[in-house]
Amino acid sequence: MSAPLPDLLTAPGAVKAAPARKKAHGKASTLRIWLPLGFLVLLAAACFIWPQIYPVPKPVGGSILEAGLPPLSPGHILGTDPNGNDVLSRILYGGQVSFEVGFSVTVIGLVIGGLLGMAAGYWRGPADAVISRMLDVLIAFPALVLALAIAEGLGPSELHVIWALAIFSIPATGRIARSNTLAIREQDFMLAARLSGTRGHQAIIRHVIPNILPQLMTFALLGFGIVIILEGALSFLGLGIPLPEPSWGSMIAQGQQVLSATPEQALIPSAFLFATVVSLNVLGDALRERWGVR
Repeated sequence: MSAPLPDLLTAPGAVKAAPARKKAHGKASTLRIWLPLGFLVLLAAACFIWPQIYPVPKPVGGSILEAGLPPLSPGHILGTDPNGNDVLSRILYGGQVSFEVGFSVTVIGLVIGGLLGMAAGYWRGPADAVISRMLDVLIAFPALVLALAIAEGLGPSELHVIWALAIFSIPATGRIARSNTLAIREQDFMLAARLSGTRGHQAIIRHVIPNILPQLMTFALLGFGIVIILEGALSFLGLGIPLPEPSWGSMIAQGQQVLSATPEQALIPSAFLFATVVSLNVLGDALRERWGVR
């Protein structure tokens, strides 16, 4: 009679396989966090710090005699645009605009939308009905169309772009905050807090915010990337950052006009926009998995 086959679940190789897979998954997850985070930190440092410590040409007022220089030209690493402005300088200053708009819109959405959503989810009743209907009305409009209408009415400027896009960010964040607050509100520790006499705003600060913050932060990172795309779209259409001030969207629009002759004029800002948005999305997904956010 032949010897019994070894149990695959207790074989030495099978016992060591699970920890090995877990370790490999942990390394991959760590790389998915640190690689995009490192890129974003380096890019932000280059945009905000490099022009302060290293002589960079001004992003506007270039010489027409140097118009259309190719990349790696002397004194112009990424060349010049059709107006003679240094492309690298415009990339760096345009990155400042993207980060400022994205950060400002995200913070406004987190503060206003988060507070409205937590208030609606915690107190329920008339407050929930009013706030939820208001958020539903705002979120029903297509984001870009609403932003276009607001930007057109207010006029092109960075501040107006921020408020136009914040109208899109507030209801989306509010819906996330409300749904997560509703789930936490009926937990045992929340019932104990109410029975012990904890007031509503105290319960929100002590219990609700710490528990829904991971969900809000991961959503904020994904929203950050969407805001950068929308800002680029507004600038591309001439309703964002007014020319000749630099913006990745306006640089892509200018490059489109000379796409057949000098495609790098559109490809370079497009590559920076693409890399930034992808890094934010990858970082948001990795943190969502790390924190166990559904």
